[in-house]
Amino acid sequence: MYKIASKRVLNPTMIEMDIEAPEIAAKAKPGEFIILRVDENGERIPLTIAGEDVEKGTVKIIFQIVGSTTFKLGKKEAGDYIQDFVGPLGRPTELEGLKKVCVIGGGAGAAIAMPIAQKLHEMGAIVHSIIGYRNKDLVILEDEFKACSDVLKVMTDDGSYGEHGNVVNALQQLVEAGNEYDEVIAIGPIVMMKFVVLYTKPLNIKTVVSMNPIMIDGTGMCGGCRLTVGGKTKFACVDGPDFDGFEVDFDEARARGGIYRDWEKHKYEETCNLFAQMEAK
Repeated sequence: MYKIASKRVLNPTMIEMDIEAPEIAAKAKPGEFIILRVDENGERIPLTIAGEDVEKGTVKIIFQIVGSTTFKLGKKEAGDYIQDFVGPLGRPTELEGLKKVCVIGGGAGAAIAMPIAQKLHEMGAIVHSIIGYRNKDLVILEDEFKACSDVLKVMTDDGSYGEHGNVVNALQQLVEAGNEYDEVIAIGPIVMMKFVVLYTKPLNIKTVVSMNPIMIDGTGMCGGCRLTVGGKTKFACVDGPDFDGFEVDFDEARARGGIYRDWEKHKYEETCNLFAQMEAK
């Protein structure tokens, strides 16, 4: 069992938790992930590590409430326990030697992009960050990005906060202003990452994306997290989650990621109703 050391609500659907897991905290690096179960009957879900505190022995996770498991996890409070918390898994993001980087986070992807931007800043690199959201009510981690970015652009689709537009609009502005990047690191919805690559590929700006497909065991044995990268099958849990954006088949990944969408919606609604009944008693 793993204790929840702290909990913070970032917006109506995004929650940050620090989990007591000293062995994982001691080894965790940006880009790696954990797999957790809320209870003994729960499903296994992957969450990218959003930070760690070695002295306190805690690992930070940030998740969006989109299904049954994240709904159950969101109902937990500081002092409660979760069943399993396994990691770190995957390959850390390769940052060595980078001098100037544009880090892009879209929606919940900002939580994954944040520790990468923080590490690059710590290493002395010039960090330009772009974070994008649908509207002002969904903006998260702005202060954290400000602290580690030489330039920060906050974008909203409806223009209700920051600049009006999407992350590609912001990237285009920065590139056309004369900025030359060793690498662009884009993390967020598949459609967002696809369009970032559609912009950077003709300009030959190296672009790394973080893929989060359906995942079960996290060891490469089940094959659930397979992707097509450069015409070859890769497994996100052991070969990634970072991949060369120029080579990822985004359309295939998007189609596979939506296979269980209706079932997930049904389970989410079922779980919400169950909790509502319990709270009404």
